[in-house]
Order: sequence, then structure tokens, then C-alpha cells
Amino acid sequence: MSRIAACFAKLSAQQRKALIPYITAGDPHPQHTVAMMQALVAGGADIIELGVPFSDPMADGPTITKAHERALVHGTSTADVLKMVAEFRQTNQETPIVLMGYLNPLEIIGYQAFAQAAQQAGVDGVLTVDLPPEEAECLSAIFAEHQIDPIFLLAPTTTDDRIQHITHIAKGYVYYVSLKGVTGSSALDVDAVAERVARIRQYSQLPIGVGFGIKDAASAAAVAAHADGVVVGSVLVNRIAELGHTPEHIPQELQRLMADMRQAMDTV
Repeated sequence: MSRIAACFAKLSAQQRKALIPYITAGDPHPQHTVAMMQALVAGGADIIELGVPFSDPMADGPTITKAHERALVHGTSTADVLKMVAEFRQTNQETPIVLMGYLNPLEIIGYQAFAQAAQQAGVDGVLTVDLPPEEAECLSAIFAEHQIDPIFLLAPTTTDDRIQHITHIAKGYVYYVSLKGVTGSSALDVDAVAERVARIRQYSQLPIGVGFGIKDAASAAAVAAHADGVVVGSVLVNRIAELGHTPEHIPQELQRLMADMRQAMDTV
């Protein structure tokens, strides 16, 4: 059983939901990323989505785009991200790590070389934002060889036929984007999320993580009432940016934010 599957199975047995934070690797500086990952887990994170810096993060709003830019200023490469995962694995063999990024760096490295390096580092899943599922067969097959789960996005506009297709090839979990637009969008309609999650469940038994628009403990708890996982990104990245001049305080703050959300979600 993969780390992701084991995580969701454990949480299901405990009647709890997965808390899945997102941070961008290398932001505010590469030397801080592993400590931030450890702090997220200490605060109650179950799975970590680690953003791979890219120069044109088209699915991301201003907050996360600026995080990519800050990471790239320090020269953070995909190879550096894998080194961060490997360092994290020296003290944590349980928490699943999902890399979230774009296809171009993988094509430059080569699918086989990337998958092999990712497996060796301890990566459990990869979400490639700009890879259409219709074109993912080759990469998904290579990931399967290296025990890496391909994670795919579903949107409010995804048709039933496409939901069926995506959930058929996805592994680990599917990521339902609760809003139309980019990361950091503000309006969250929990009733609409509940309706769409129920529809997705008609076609798949994969866990469903919901992200975009989750700003605080209350919204995390509201989404956790319907989803299997809650993905939190922009609010964390924004706080990292605010504390960029005192990076030594960032891990403690991330742990606090996670603990607040974890406590709220566990009351659901």
C-alpha cells in the first residue's frame, strides 16, 4: 500500500479528514523549506503538497506566483526540491509528499529520469497542473513503474464523462478545485462543494481533496464535512511572505495555523 493510500485508510478508520497544506519549495529561501515541512506535520498536516518553482505558474494567482518568483531568485531547481524531500525523509518516513508543478521541468529532465529520482527521494505523488489527462498515459505509466501516484485536478466545470475518465486514471486522491479561477480566489460556496463532491463519488472511490478558497479554520472545517481532504495553500504562502524578513519565525507560525485548522476539522 502506498503512503498516500495508507494515510487515507488510517484517517478513515479514525473518522478524520486529511489536512493537506501547500507551500512552494525554496520560498522564502531553500534552506528553510525542510524546517517548514516539519512544522506543518507537527501542527497536524497529514500530506504535504510541495510546489516545484516554475517561471510561468499559469494556474496560480498572485500570492503563489510571487512565491515561485522568490524561490527562483535563489535558483531553486527541481533537483533542489528532490534534495529537500530526501532530507525530510531522513526524519519522516510516514507523511506522504506530493509534488505540485508544471510539465516543462519534467520534460527537460526526462520522464524516466525524473520518476526515478523522485522515487529515490521519497516522493509519493505528482500533480502536473498543465498535463491534460488525455495526454498523461505515457507519464502515468512511468510513474506506476516507480510507485508514484499521478494526482489530477477536477473543476466545477468538469463534465460527468470527464470525471469518469480522470478518476479512472488517477491514483492516490483527486483534487477538486472548488472555484473557477486561480489559486487565492476568495469566494467559497460550501453547498456547491458538497454537491460536486457527491457527484464525483458516484464515479470513483478515490479520496477527494478540496482546495482553493480555504482561508481559515472555519472554512477548513466546513469543507471537511464533505471532502476526504482539505487543501490549504495561499493563506500559508501569504503568511510566509509576510514573515520573509524574519524567516526563523515561519515554522512556528505554520505550525500554529495547522493546529488551528486541525482542531476545527476534528470537531466535524
